[in-house]
Amino acid sequence: MSLPKIIAFDLGKVLVDFDYSIAARRIAARGTMGVKDLHSFLGQSPLLVELECGRLTRQGFFEEMQRATGFRGALDEFSGFFADIFTEMPETIALHAELHRRRIPTYIFSNTNDIAVEHVRRNFPFFANFDGYILSYEVGVMKPEAGIYEALEKLSGRSGAEILYLDDRPENVAAGSARGWQVILHETAEKTRAAVEKLGLLE
Repeated sequence: MSLPKIIAFDLGKVLVDFDYSIAARRIAARGTMGVKDLHSFLGQSPLLVELECGRLTRQGFFEEMQRATGFRGALDEFSGFFADIFTEMPETIALHAELHRRRIPTYIFSNTNDIAVEHVRRNFPFFANFDGYILSYEVGVMKPEAGIYEALEKLSGRSGAEILYLDDRPENVAAGSARGWQVILHETAEKTRAAVEKLGLLE
């Protein structure tokens, strides 16, 4: 394999872990839906997909969630509860830092929403150290649909094997591989680091 020219990192479960049960507990405490039902609702409702595709605004998402859960607080309070679910994954953040120091262009390539990104940007300094960001809510399409992959190629000016892509979701990795990208299915930090080293990107 040729040496990749850029590296695209998924965000959730690669650079930051997240747990929607944290949001469910906090939102349930200020509403009428129980924690278990609210957690299931967050995982199954199409509202989150609509938000992450950019078809629903933050305000619109909040109003729909209010109707569904009986949440009694304001938008800012809800946004804080909804977004404060992330923890850093230090090993992959350190891996990115090494690649960044080697001046290899890196990109965030994520299915996400503006509430989450605002929180991550404010609380996790590593997020600022990327050359570009392809975020589903801005592009209007989510992985594994082709449009978001095309957006990364257009932004970076790279395609095929020039791109190395790290993601924890097999279907997303498969879509990148189908475009000729080099891919790593992220399972553990150790396996991912070994795969990057094997490509000759680290000494």
